Amino acid sequence: MKKRALLGSIALAGLIATAGCNSRADEEQPATAETQAPAAAETTEAAAMSQEPEVEPNGNIIEIQMLTRDPDGSGLQVFKPRLITAQVGDTIRFIPTDPTHQSSSIEGMVPDGARGWEGEINEPVDYVVPVPGIYGYKCVPHYAAGMVGLIIVEGDGMTDNLESARETSHPGLAGGKFEEIFDQAQSEGMLGS
Repeated sequence: MKKRALLGSIALAGLIATAGCNSRADEEQPATAETQAPAAAETTEAAAMSQEPEVEPNGNIIEIQMLTRDPDGSGLQVFKPRLITAQVGDTIRFIPTDPTHQSSSIEGMVPDGARGWEGEINEPVDYVVPVPGIYGYKCVPHYAAGMVGLIIVEGDGMTDNLESARETSHPGLAGGKFEEIFDQAQSEGMLGS
């Protein structure tokens, strides 16, 4: 009974506080061009900067699926493939094959001179790789569950950030998954000699 009275008092106080505003909550208040334009321009500019490639795409597209369950039964919450090689200018396309996934680069696992990416849940992400190096990525909601992957972009300086990428710490199962991926890359000769 005390909870109900308290909630009622809070609701009444909220109504009284807004009563003097001389408007209804369901009415849209007109905004002046001065208050709307800068925010809209900043949002549009930020969106363009985050989506505009840092280099010209070369037309080669490499697709990576975001999956809840690997079709071959090898795991849950996976990128398929989780390890690829690419060239500068290749477009890496992350496809939300299953819902609730996204792709984001991992701080400390992107070469100097590249800005990385941040995808939205259930949305495809295209990223044109701008420089040679090691690019680690994750699904933010499933990072600790080990949903991670690695892109090795070939060319001069491709291993310049290898040490920092390997030393980056990760939550939960992600650290072990990255160890497996780096071992696979080494055994397949993807990291050079």
